[in-house]
Order: sequence, then C-alpha cells, then structure tokens
Amino acid sequence: MKQGSLKTADPTKAELEILQVLWEHGASTVRFVNDQLNKQREVNYTSTLKLMQIMADKGILLRDESQMKHIYRVAQEEQQTKEHLLQKFVDAMYQGSASKLVMQLLGNKQTSDEEIQAIKDLLDKLEK
Repeated sequence: MKQGSLKTADPTKAELEILQVLWEHGASTVRFVNDQLNKQREVNYTSTLKLMQIMADKGILLRDESQMKHIYRVAQEEQQTKEHLLQKFVDAMYQGSASKLVMQLLGNKQTSDEEIQAIKDLLDKLEK
C-alpha cells in the first residue's frame, strides 16, 4: 500500500484499537499488542493474531517476517488515518460541513475556558 492514502477498507473499531497501540508504542509483536489490549478489556491472543493478519492482508499493517517473531507496524501515519476517517464522518453526518460538526460538539458538552481559547487561537491561526 502506498503511504498517504487509504485505498483499502477503512479500519473497523477493533482494528482501530490495534492501530492505537501501534501508534503509541511503535512496531510490535502480536503478544505485545494483545497484552496492551488486555489492559482495556479481555482479548484472546488468537483473535488479536487473526485480526492483525487480516489487517496486513488489507494493507493497514506491514509485517516484518525476517525474525522468529513477526513484527507488525502501521502502513499509514496516525494523522493521515484520522484525517481520512474524520473527513468521511463529516461528509456522511454533516454534509461535509466541519462548522456543523464543531457547533454540534460545542453545543453538546461543557467546554472549558482553556478549550475555548485553544479554538480561538486555532481560528486566528487559520485566518492568517
């Protein structure tokens, strides 16, 4: 898979959990990923193994088979994946309008003064 575009199917929720571990810790064995997932909820090792093999087949992960234990790493950077998934979400739920999404988010929860200031700073930066 080429770096920079998700040409394969988008990651599922379970696949995103695996990606989060790899983004945080870097290239890892299935055992390490499974141990990290088990800190959140009980996950069977063979389920993690099978899912990571499927993710490699889909091009979401890259597998290094040069050692006894296979090492998996992400095929696409975290920011690129999140931007792609967010854009799909905004397109599907808010007719492509980021402002509608932001208005919904700000209207549905208590936003701290720090968060409001960070949003203002971002808007100022975007205007320049």
